[in-house]
Amino acid sequence: MSLFKDVNVVSINVKDWEAAKKFYRETLGWPVAFSDDQAGWEEYGRDNEAHVSISRWMGPEPMPPQNGGTTLVLSVEDAHAVAAALKAKGVKCDDVMVIPGMVTYGSFYDPEGNRIQFASMVPPPAA
Repeated sequence: MSLFKDVNVVSINVKDWEAAKKFYRETLGWPVAFSDDQAGWEEYGRDNEAHVSISRWMGPEPMPPQNGGTTLVLSVEDAHAVAAALKAKGVKCDDVMVIPGMVTYGSFYDPEGNRIQFASMVPPPAA
């Protein structure tokens, strides 16, 4: 038996609070589920689903690296269409990768360089 019920929230550290809020709210169009400027915490998502949050880094120590740690992966219908739509909004995106018979995925980056991936399942071969 697992000690854990489900994924509640995945949090991304940011330094530029206002730019991050604008990116996730406006560029990505994610619905705000909770926001507290004083606490430096904003969550995006729908009721009864896992949320993504941004957390304002208030260190004095350096912020953890944006790449090499946990990677947020979002499910999409068509990875190629998502990459094209993000690029049209000026979002930095890597080329979409295809692993035949398994997955099609891509990566994009928020204004601070945090990598976020998106993936769509490859349809089964036609019979």
